[in-house]
Amino acid sequence: MKQWNLLASAQFQLSISRAVDKKLPWKLHYAFYCLLFSLLLSPRVVSATDITEQLHRPSINGKVLLQSRDEADTLLRLAERQNIEGNPDKAVKSLTRALEIYHSIGDLNALGLTYEFLGKGYVQLKQYKKAEDAIRRRLAIARDTKDFQSQIFALNNIGTLLLQKGEFKTAFQTFEQGLIIAQNLNSREGYGISLSNLGLVTARLGDYNKAVKLYKNALNYRRQVDDPIGEANTLNNLGEAYSVVGTYQDTIGTYGAALRIAKTARDNLNQLRAIDGLVTAHSSVGRYNRTFDLLEQRLAIAKELRNPQEELNTFESYAQLYENLGNYSTAGNFYERAITLAKTLEDTRKEVLLRDRVTQMMKKNPMSKK
Repeated sequence: MKQWNLLASAQFQLSISRAVDKKLPWKLHYAFYCLLFSLLLSPRVVSATDITEQLHRPSINGKVLLQSRDEADTLLRLAERQNIEGNPDKAVKSLTRALEIYHSIGDLNALGLTYEFLGKGYVQLKQYKKAEDAIRRRLAIARDTKDFQSQIFALNNIGTLLLQKGEFKTAFQTFEQGLIIAQNLNSREGYGISLSNLGLVTARLGDYNKAVKLYKNALNYRRQVDDPIGEANTLNNLGEAYSVVGTYQDTIGTYGAALRIAKTARDNLNQLRAIDGLVTAHSSVGRYNRTFDLLEQRLAIAKELRNPQEELNTFESYAQLYENLGNYSTAGNFYERAITLAKTLEDTRKEVLLRDRVTQMMKKNPMSKK
């Protein structure tokens, strides 16, 4: 379940990180995410200059309007900085204030972009109902302004949220809507993300062979538009499908490619996803030295990001690996480190689950029976 949640959040943050402008080429920003896995982890971030450019301001009527717009633009940049610093709650407050100003001056383009960022913020706060509402508003504005490219990404974001809720049929139909618009526009970016998401929902429905075909098709388009983050994301999806189908070499090769691309793109979210996939694949065939090397890389990334959630996830993976190897003492040490972080994060549910695993492990440990 953790792997699917990570996969879904990765896809959402990938698609939501597009801010499309009719006058400028669309850009990737990240987050992702994002994120994700903590959702802080994310592909790329939008710079202050990028945000201002994407607003492509209409003509200014008077000093008051200028001041209002400048204040809203500043709030938007502040929100992105707060998001990068790991304060999505503060970012949402800044975005909400910016939204009020853009509403008052009637700037639809800026409103659409702000709703897009707001949706990402709510995802990071795990307020998915509010996130869906924000992205649906983003979609409505894109339809009003006939911004078809933004409609593609908004539809994919909505579909990803529906997928996370388990509404597979509706999610599939939503992704198909995005694909139809992409076909009408001949948008390679739109083809890439829509096909990748269709592969994701198809995999959720259990048809992994069909999902593999969709992912491969999506990769063709993502490579054509030089979208390394999108390519790494789709490769991770493909690696997951291969692992279920049972083709070990394809699984290793695909996750390995995802890891290389994600490293080059400084895409922390997809690096962690690729490492997790490789850890599972290598440990399943007894390649433990490689598995430990990968976990060391994972822990280094988590520490560099100062992300306690990802440190916890890494400690848990270490603990499970040592437990499987019968090294219960070392496994217990890693479980305790994970429990300490769960306390810090005030994640009571995770703390209880980890303590239960320690209890179950000790029952298997003959040295604990005195």
